[in-house]
Amino acid sequence: MTTSHLLRFKGHPVPYIAAWSSELVPLPPVYAAPGGLAMVGHVRDADGVLWKPFGLRAGMGRPRYGTVHGPRQRRCMRRLLCQVCGRPADRDEQGVLWLLESDPEQPGWPEGQVTTHPPVCRPCAALAAQTCPHLGGKVAAVRVGRPVMDAVYGQRYFPERATAYPSQRDVVLMSDPAARWMLGGQLAASLLDATVVDLPELRAEVPV
Repeated sequence: MTTSHLLRFKGHPVPYIAAWSSELVPLPPVYAAPGGLAMVGHVRDADGVLWKPFGLRAGMGRPRYGTVHGPRQRRCMRRLLCQVCGRPADRDEQGVLWLLESDPEQPGWPEGQVTTHPPVCRPCAALAAQTCPHLGGKVAAVRVGRPVMDAVYGQRYFPERATAYPSQRDVVLMSDPAARWMLGGQLAASLLDATVVDLPELRAEVPV
């Protein structure tokens, strides 16, 4: 496997969905409008979601590995692209390849699992398994026959007159009226027809 096509910082590959310092922008004022949360200079997308703004300057500045670049994350989810390289995720007769934190004690897992983490391609699978902090060293490869992009993860707000106050971070279905009071950060997917599979690459050490 090679990572030569990935953006790098100090010799280390930087995942496609990681934000760079030059892409972080101040949050414009948010306020309570009749139809839900509103933000100065920004409108809702076709799904009615108001998204946190980011710049588009990948490779400039320093990578912020712990910050997901919202627009690139949504692009990967909607187009089923690899979260590491941005190329098409791996797909076979069982579905698209995802890496999840293994939770075999959860009834029915991984069917119906909700995730904000995009899928991966085979060449990037081992690198993602070794470097993604959300996997916590308990990674499972899962094929997903029907990924449904049906929810948004972000900051919930609650209105008081014309003012909107931030509350907890949450995942809310787009069909839920509460989504109108979310400042979206990432698109979330429900993973249906999900099957755990063996991926030999996950047992190999990957030079980065």
